[in-house]
Amino acid sequence: MNAFLSVVEADITTLAVDAIVNAANESLLGGGGVDGAIHRAAGPALLAACRALPEVRPGVRCPTGEARMTAAFALPARHVIHTVGPVWRGGERGEADLLAACYRSTLAVAREHGVATIAFPAISCGVYGYPVDAATAIAVREARAWLARHERAACKIVFCAFGAAIAGAYRRELARAALPGA
Repeated sequence: MNAFLSVVEADITTLAVDAIVNAANESLLGGGGVDGAIHRAAGPALLAACRALPEVRPGVRCPTGEARMTAAFALPARHVIHTVGPVWRGGERGEADLLAACYRSTLAVAREHGVATIAFPAISCGVYGYPVDAATAIAVREARAWLARHERAACKIVFCAFGAAIAGAYRRELARAALPGA
């Protein structure tokens, strides 16, 4: 398989890929949005697997910008890679760097475990309030940079959007990024 990027409008919990990415909170014990949907679809074994991950400090199993991997249990994917995106606080508190770190950390974990197909949700764009256009620009930039650094890796990166507006933002960013001089 050749390395490439794509966009799909779907429920990430339905994708039969090697790994789906969970936009989690630092506890990794479930939450709302995509995190809650993934935990519900995977079943109680996912919560048990997350609880088994060591805390790096009280209540924190995965600091913002990092990634952890578990099995996917009842999901059609094989693995869940959990990452914690930043809460949007206006853009002056390192949010862009933290969001970029989510993609880099997740892709490093994926590569370490031989993941060939990975699906990302719009990390931090839900309750964490990250502006969609800014977040999709970071996502596409980081995915392209990772693919360029690992050109021999056989990897398909899917941006999974739960709705037409976010899918459109990813498609616009992919098209913009493909233009000469962009």
